[in-house]
Amino acid sequence: MTLVSARDLVHDAARRGTGVGAFNVIHLETAEALVSASAQAGLPVILQISQNCADYHGGLEPIALATLAVARRAATPVAVHLDHAERPELVDEAIALGFGSVMFDGGKLDYAENVALTAQVVERAHAAEVYVEGELGEVGGKDGAHAPGVRTDPQEARAFVAETGVDALAVAVGSSHAMTDRTAALDLDLIARLRTALRGAGEDGADVPLVLHGSSGVPDEAIAAAVRAGMTKINVSTHLNGFFTRAIRQRLDEDPRLVDSRKYLAPARGAVAGEAARLLRLFALQDAA
Repeated sequence: MTLVSARDLVHDAARRGTGVGAFNVIHLETAEALVSASAQAGLPVILQISQNCADYHGGLEPIALATLAVARRAATPVAVHLDHAERPELVDEAIALGFGSVMFDGGKLDYAENVALTAQVVERAHAAEVYVEGELGEVGGKDGAHAPGVRTDPQEARAFVAETGVDALAVAVGSSHAMTDRTAALDLDLIARLRTALRGAGEDGADVPLVLHGSSGVPDEAIAAAVRAGMTKINVSTHLNGFFTRAIRQRLDEDPRLVDSRKYLAPARGAVAGEAARLLRLFALQDAA
């Protein structure tokens, strides 16, 4: 296999009634770990590069080109996706670099501003045959919003899709970004109602898949239930970052004299690969009761 579009992976999972994992790249080692996880599980994966990640690396191009190269060498279907772009120009850059999908995050804007900016992004992306994820109803966490009180209205979601033309929609159903404990409670009834509201809402009458952000704080059984209720694209970052960091700490504790970073990055990469493979199987409902 080679580089594919998230469009294919998300819509295939939606047709099957399963989920697909979308995991954030932080640096080259995580990109390699996530492709290894895909191979271990025998399942596709979406590699996401966020605006924060691009800024950390001094720009999108360096980490994007590295991630695209890793994806093209994969033996399984791998997509590369721009995550949480709040700057429209970053979306344009991602399209020019060869991303097959982008997420424009206007969730912090009021409804009218979100619609207007998202629609502009969609128009340019669709002209390049790029798949677009939008966000409605801010997913809490990083800016201090308390996610359990934030919810996306199903009818507003359908109207938002109609007005913007987005292909997939991130919705607020109780998860929160950057959680380090897995205690979030999802509103499964709301997920089902959102899924019903977005049936046939997309371009040419297509169903619009739902995206769960902040999944790091959601326990396994709740994620599986969310997939059964209608969630398709499942985003995870913080949870996997924890595996990476703990593996490094353990290796350095075992040998404080280590100076060759490969000696502690390799086990960290392996730890992420193992957990990401497990999550891919969970989202595909292979390991869910």
